[in-house]
Amino acid sequence: MISGWNLRYLEILKEFKYDKNQDLESAIILDSILKESNSLKQIQKIISSKTVFVIGAGPSLSSAIPFLKKYKKTTKIVADSALKELVENKIVPDIVVTDLDGDEKTMIKIGKTKTVFVVHAHGDNMARLHLAENFKNCIGTTQAKPFGKIHNFGGFTDGDRAVFLANHFEAKRIVLFGMDFGNKIGKFSHTKDSDRKIKLKKLRKAKSLLQWLAKKPRSELFTTSNPIDGFKKIDYQELDIIIT
Repeated sequence: MISGWNLRYLEILKEFKYDKNQDLESAIILDSILKESNSLKQIQKIISSKTVFVIGAGPSLSSAIPFLKKYKKTTKIVADSALKELVENKIVPDIVVTDLDGDEKTMIKIGKTKTVFVVHAHGDNMARLHLAENFKNCIGTTQAKPFGKIHNFGGFTDGDRAVFLANHFEAKRIVLFGMDFGNKIGKFSHTKDSDRKIKLKKLRKAKSLLQWLAKKPRSELFTTSNPIDGFKKIDYQELDIIIT
């Protein structure tokens, strides 16, 4: 685990009133579902020393899609709420980071390809963990102590966990798309009005975790979305400069 993560996890448990035992129970279930695989080595090959695009489902995703199409060979890690929109635009990610609350049909479809799924176990998604059986290439993660086939690379929401993943495997550069962390929730998130308050709270926490990560990064950090402390803000037109 990244140094200092245990303290961050305790803060999350307290702030969101989560049950550590339920997180553990969920991780045990996921560990029992997953098969032994070489997916971890695949992830390392996909990420290590590469420029990596991390794509979320924030409001700016729509404007980012034409540019994401342009860079077909660049590694793409996607939060599951953005997956359906990307696939509909013929963008198939290399890695999907998910707690399994995205579009089920799209996940199952892409799960049959070479895309690697990084499935997160937490106390609220035990009933959905069986979906991991549909993914050809898959590893499991937890916010708590790793064990067996369950890893902990850091992070809280799908989006920031994707950044922590890329940083852990030492991407050369990490560039964020659709990761806005503002007061507006992207339409691709399909967040119910009743869940809006907690969604915004989670986004604020995710942003703070990325700012914490940026103080000790293994990768160069950039964002095309709203500014984040420790990430260099760039325009889409500047992508050619940092990728070449």
